[in-house]
Amino acid sequence: MPAERAGYTATVFVIDLSPSMSKTRTVEVPSGDGIVTIEMTNLEWGLQYVKLKIQEMIYNGRKTDQCGVVVFGTPETQNILNERGDGYEHVYEYIPIAQPNSNTIAKLNALRATNVCGDPIDALIVAIETQHIYLSSKKTWTRKIVILTDGESPIELDEWANTAQAVNDRNIILTIVGVDFDEDSDQFQYAQQDKSEIKRENEKFYNMFATKLTNGIVGSCELALQDICRPDIKTTRSALMGTTLRIGDALNKPTESMEIQVKLSKCTSTARPKSWKPFMLRKDKDKDKEEDGDGGSDETEDDAEEAIDGGEGDTYVELKKRSEYYRDSDKSDEGDDDEDQVQVKKKKREYDDVRVKRDEQPTVEDDRRVDREELIKGFKYGSTYTPCPDGQFDRLKTKKGIDVCGFFKSRNFRREWAMGEVQYVWADPGSPRQQVALSSIVQGMIRTKVMAIGRMVSRDGMDPKMGVLAPCGFENVDCLLWVQMPFADDVRKYTFPSLERLYNKAGEEVTEHPYLPTEVQQDAMDKFVDAMDLTHAGEQDENGDRQPWFDNRMSYNPAVHRIKQAMFHSAVITDLAKNPLPAPHPELTKYLRPPSEVTMRAAEAINNCKSTMRVQKVIKATRRRKNDHVFAKDADDEMLLLDSAPVPGRLPHQSHALSPSASSPQKQRPLARKSGSETEGEDDHLLLGEVTTRGPDSAKSSAHPTPNRSASPDLEIDEHEEGRIIGFSYPLDDWRKNIAEGDVVSKAVEDMGYVIREIVSRPFAERRHGEMIECMREMRETCLREDEIDEWNGFMMDLREQCLETDGGGNNAFWKEVCAVGRTLSLISKTEAANAGGRSRISESVASEFVVMK
Repeated sequence: MPAERAGYTATVFVIDLSPSMSKTRTVEVPSGDGIVTIEMTNLEWGLQYVKLKIQEMIYNGRKTDQCGVVVFGTPETQNILNERGDGYEHVYEYIPIAQPNSNTIAKLNALRATNVCGDPIDALIVAIETQHIYLSSKKTWTRKIVILTDGESPIELDEWANTAQAVNDRNIILTIVGVDFDEDSDQFQYAQQDKSEIKRENEKFYNMFATKLTNGIVGSCELALQDICRPDIKTTRSALMGTTLRIGDALNKPTESMEIQVKLSKCTSTARPKSWKPFMLRKDKDKDKEEDGDGGSDETEDDAEEAIDGGEGDTYVELKKRSEYYRDSDKSDEGDDDEDQVQVKKKKREYDDVRVKRDEQPTVEDDRRVDREELIKGFKYGSTYTPCPDGQFDRLKTKKGIDVCGFFKSRNFRREWAMGEVQYVWADPGSPRQQVALSSIVQGMIRTKVMAIGRMVSRDGMDPKMGVLAPCGFENVDCLLWVQMPFADDVRKYTFPSLERLYNKAGEEVTEHPYLPTEVQQDAMDKFVDAMDLTHAGEQDENGDRQPWFDNRMSYNPAVHRIKQAMFHSAVITDLAKNPLPAPHPELTKYLRPPSEVTMRAAEAINNCKSTMRVQKVIKATRRRKNDHVFAKDADDEMLLLDSAPVPGRLPHQSHALSPSASSPQKQRPLARKSGSETEGEDDHLLLGEVTTRGPDSAKSSAHPTPNRSASPDLEIDEHEEGRIIGFSYPLDDWRKNIAEGDVVSKAVEDMGYVIREIVSRPFAERRHGEMIECMREMRETCLREDEIDEWNGFMMDLREQCLETDGGGNNAFWKEVCAVGRTLSLISKTEAANAGGRSRISESVASEFVVMK
């Protein structure tokens, strides 16, 4: 299928507003808590498809991607054919053809079904004529018409043949989206049971009508909604940019060189998620205060365009970005008067320019503030800064084009050298001589198996880019592929010690060591790797042979498509609580988990590796520092298990584990916040020249270095007792983690009971009473579900006896809270156990009286 031209498309949506479109239906939407059932009309359900199509146009932001809306079944009549004479009643040109925006979505949300029926053929003719008049001067544009209907409206069939001929003559792509239309395809099967006779006849007509068209299709609305949510990479034709390919020195040695006029176009293009803009809620009373203040409101028309109505008189205003510059206190307060340049710090802040004003009382920061006009640009060279008053050093005198610097064998090209996007290099389509010249070079490179190094300059005076030119031959045309490569200064080479050879302090090679795998371990790992082979784990082809499981052409970036889905959903949904974001499309998540066949096949090899390598689970504990501070765990503070084998003289729990927190401390620098309106490194480094005024003394601590994190003194050390899987600091998290893994329920119940009894017996236990109650709730539910009833009943008896001790070691207050909760935390009775499929020796009366405070 040839690539479509990006944009240059006019789409007209024809929407049915007949009374039957007001019928309600229930739609199941998956959410984080399961399936949510939503009730909506057929019109609202079908309009989701139209909104998603229009949102795609708004998302791309092309001025040449336009649409319009024609509705039928309305009491009013307004269309160009009705204005010329009688006929075409109940057809309304709702939205003229133009570039869509947020108002287009708002108008679609305002549509409601009426009590008047309209003729879809009349509406189609109006859409054809409206589109034809609008594109009278745009002959090359693509024409599309989409009809959304439930097929319940009567159709006049007198002019359908002429209408089909008009659609074909004007090369219109017609799509008919039917609500509850029958569908029998590989992706979806559906057949409506209680279908009316008029809908059955209309559906037959639509299918017959589509067969008479060159580009016509009929589909179910449910299938269309599934298909439009599918992640897709749209192939478009890139614009050709002219340049020159030079071989040799054409300026000094024109007889020994050659120039070929070529065209550049994109082969691949990087897709990135849309950026976000920060907004702030502004109350109407704040706006009134601002307008009543001195000078009135500073809001301009541009600011007003960025304001969004939040309902109930509230307005969300975009926060503007503004840079402020300050003399570095660490530099300016050292008293070095000989320096005529002081490094300046730039602070990016977010302001609502309508509301925020600078304080009238000057501060220390105000004294160090510097205006941008007083600054000069500087570039860092080593540990110093080189000022550049003009803002930029002289550029290289470069000439537009691609210069071939040399050829090298294709086998010597390293894949990691390829950077960025790939571009086609075509010969000039209008010059056969240029085409023959480029084709001869490409064929020669293919036969000799070489690539070329090309120096590309996009415009005269621009910085050059080095890249590789690879030959590429299609069926009827030859071309080159160009991709940028790094300069030699950009390549960093890192060396690491050998993983296969170890040497002792005497320089002798060590052959046996816990870090060196044995032959048995190597064989076990080889079998494990072979068991995970995905080469033949995919679907079967027509010959019954298994295909590779992973296809990079069908692997989509979740960050791009999921964010796009969230933006589209939030833009058309008024209440996210009632209509939450649906689950990702299966095509987006199918490669996030390995196939079950491979997992089952590799299970034996995995267990063999675990036993051979003596793999053990390492339980991390936060160490107490000398100053008695306890530090919380970082999310990425994982341990690297280097050696699970026992080492002489070391306890079994002292494994060879390294943690990033154990490394030498380094000075942390705050991360600069990236702004959507300012690019990183926009001002590079700015130097303050000829500054002699000094502000008041300020300590060097004003730079505010990032302090070490210190936990609350009440925080307990997150450590596990030896042999237990439930810790004292986060028992509930440890419980949930172990229960999710399975096969350790009995051990988890035993350890949780021990931890609860231990914590409630400690001093200051009242701080954690609520947490222990929650642990007991989940523990009881699991015991009832997993038939650990006797363990729960035994734990509760021991807990009551411990809490009600009279020798000073009990916790009477905690047991009162347990009794306040009542029966849901008591012993598990025979009745409860029987309902859950288990057994208990406790009667219902005993269980009820057990949590009664005496």
